[in-house]
Amino acid sequence: MNVDDNALRHLARLRWRMAIALSVIMVVIYFGFVLLVAFDKPAMGSLLMPGLSLGIVLGAGVIVLTWALTWFYVRWANHHVDHAVRRLGQDAR
Repeated sequence: MNVDDNALRHLARLRWRMAIALSVIMVVIYFGFVLLVAFDKPAMGSLLMPGLSLGIVLGAGVIVLTWALTWFYVRWANHHVDHAVRRLGQDAR
């Protein structure tokens, strides 16, 4: 195995670690919300103001956090993965 193979394997491991970490975070957020809906209906139905319950706010929060995690991954991948792939491509020439 040469240096390029090792660098590529390291990059793949790094990308998978990040993907798994962000996936675990998203699963915890999503299932936490679902479990709250399932087991604490009175709290989720409590009104924060007329027409706006805690469940609606937390549901919107889940959506916003999904966008935020996606944005974070894209920025991270553009900075780390793309630069490393570009560098490996130049080294291979």
